Amino acid sequence: MAPDFAEESARYIRDVYLPRLSLALQALPSRDLWWQPHAECISFGAILKHLEGNVRQWILCALGSELDRRDRNSEFRLAGASDGESLFTALSQTVSQAAEVLESMDINQLGNKLYVQGQNVTAGEAIYHVVEHFSWHTGQAVWIAKARAGVGHEIAFYDDAKLQNATEGSKNRDSS
Repeated sequence: MAPDFAEESARYIRDVYLPRLSLALQALPSRDLWWQPHAECISFGAILKHLEGNVRQWILCALGSELDRRDRNSEFRLAGASDGESLFTALSQTVSQAAEVLESMDINQLGNKLYVQGQNVTAGEAIYHVVEHFSWHTGQAVWIAKARAGVGHEIAFYDDAKLQNATEGSKNRDSS
């Protein structure tokens, strides 16, 4: 079961959340990559930098063999330092490497003790942290892209009519 957890985690960050970020980045007007509603909010560009740093630190360094050289604070200060395509490419490469680490894990490794960002965690907890963290920031980035692109943003991950029909079909089966 444990390898399935690690493999499914790799699948989520690589095959679910990363494509959603790509779609949102395509819809986002390029001038809005570093837009923030106010100074205490994160921009789309900072989200891409921050996710890359997080995945690198928690997976490639803590579970893999890379040295941890992360400067977390700089991920939020470098507004305008890079374009969206470069940031997304860096994130994609890191996610690809992280997926390889996760997919090569042995069940016995999930209980390994790690020390990451001042926290004692198990390998399984580190993986769970990364997937949850990636999901959270993907939602933020998608919201930013939808808000900045406007009504015609065309960002959609589900077929609403198909989901509604499936829900109605379930209700009809339950009442039979």
